[in-house]
Amino acid sequence: MGIATAVEAVTTLLTVGGLVYMLLALWGARDFEHSWRRTVRAGARGEEFAPDVSILKPLKGVDARMYAGFVSHCAQQYAGRFEILFGVSSMDDPAAAQIEHLRAEFPACAIRLIVCPERLGTSGKVSNLIQMLRQASYDYVLINDSDIRVSPNYLTRVMGCFQPQPAKLAGDPGSDGAPAAAPVGMVTVPYLGRTAAEGHGLTLWARLEALGISTDFLPGVLTARKIEGGIRFGLGSTLAVERKALAAAGGLEPLVDYLADDYEIGVRIARAGYRIELCGETVETTVPAYDFRGFWDHQLRWARSTRDSRRWGYVGLGITYCIPWAVLNCVASGFALWSFTLLSLVLLARVSVALTVGVGVLRDEQVLRDLWLLPLRDCFGLVFWAWSFASHTVVWRGERFTLENGRIARAA
Repeated sequence: MGIATAVEAVTTLLTVGGLVYMLLALWGARDFEHSWRRTVRAGARGEEFAPDVSILKPLKGVDARMYAGFVSHCAQQYAGRFEILFGVSSMDDPAAAQIEHLRAEFPACAIRLIVCPERLGTSGKVSNLIQMLRQASYDYVLINDSDIRVSPNYLTRVMGCFQPQPAKLAGDPGSDGAPAAAPVGMVTVPYLGRTAAEGHGLTLWARLEALGISTDFLPGVLTARKIEGGIRFGLGSTLAVERKALAAAGGLEPLVDYLADDYEIGVRIARAGYRIELCGETVETTVPAYDFRGFWDHQLRWARSTRDSRRWGYVGLGITYCIPWAVLNCVASGFALWSFTLLSLVLLARVSVALTVGVGVLRDEQVLRDLWLLPLRDCFGLVFWAWSFASHTVVWRGERFTLENGRIARAA
């Protein structure tokens, strides 16, 4: 077998593998939507579950549209009590002034600014969360990033997922395929990346980042959920936990040196015997006006974090970038007619996943705007996947770290 024939065979297998993955992603998205509809209908027939909850938001600096996210948390239509704790390392942090403004705008909302002077590990975020948790008032805790923007029904829908199953349903399959008898220990939610609508903030790199979240990242989550019979990790967009589940998982202290703390919290709660629910509520995160360097650093940090968190699953992630594999297959086959047929099927499947997940599940209209960028997005995705194996260095908020087995240390 010549080199050209071998390359043709390999790219054909990789392309077909990517096509199969796209079909699995469509299956996973369909299953998630049906499961969430059943959950909503069951909740509508039962008593509303609205436990008191403490929202923890660690802060560092001021991000674009961050204040609008704060306002959305204060405007919750929630039957239970809730408080919002913001954590800063020092009162010199510019975010502190925004919290004072927020308290003046929403005097009826329980808002507290917590100064977290201790640095307990490499991750300043987790260090702050540990100190904030000590001052939280309620048995349920919800953690999300500083720039997350939510709907008025966010708390109702997220916390409603903790509602205990009726005794008569014990042993029946849960919404994520786990036994209903397993209590819910964590609820997490999907998210979309919101770019600037126009102007200088709407860079090509910001558009590629947002497109990847809606059409690449979430399809992977939904596929894992379907294949593995549920999810066993968390998404940083929302980590809602019951304190006793968090304590059973070892608390936050062991995570002070982890980069993907959201993933690790979910893994440990699942190992402790609790179920993790993926709620159908969608939240927004802000995508900065990235230049190429910023886009490159963020994508590599994301890729290397995933590489260390889900090693074998990450190795298989390479086949999911089916468009570049199909294009390479056309070249390797000498532009044979059958290779163009395969490319056409891949394009159809890829667009179907983008529309089903990005538009259907997330309601992200930006996907329609940037659909034509899918081939470029997949090409970059394949490059990041391959390059992520070349080094253990990541850049996080302008600082360089080395990453090994999920743990970070300051680079020399």
